[in-house]
Amino acid sequence: MEKKKLQSVSIAALIVSILPLAALAPSLLHLSLSDGDRTTWAGANVVFVLLGLILSVVCVRSRESRSIINIVSTAISVFWLLLVGIVALAMFLTFVQ
Repeated sequence: MEKKKLQSVSIAALIVSILPLAALAPSLLHLSLSDGDRTTWAGANVVFVLLGLILSVVCVRSRESRSIINIVSTAISVFWLLLVGIVALAMFLTFVQ
């Protein structure tokens, strides 16, 4: 039962980790969003990144529940987290100057 639950959590972590890619959809469809919509979308992406990382770490933490899905979702979440960190640092440095 526990393994089945962790397997569903790992699939959810993978899906949540991939969701920030949906931010590319409006630009691919040549849609323009208002400033408020873009801000909301950016906030949702940050939440998805953090949620995906938390779910991935919960699944990878135990040796028995590690699988390729967990490792991939952790790698994707860490990539997004680094990207968000770099963007946040760039914004901070822009406002400091």
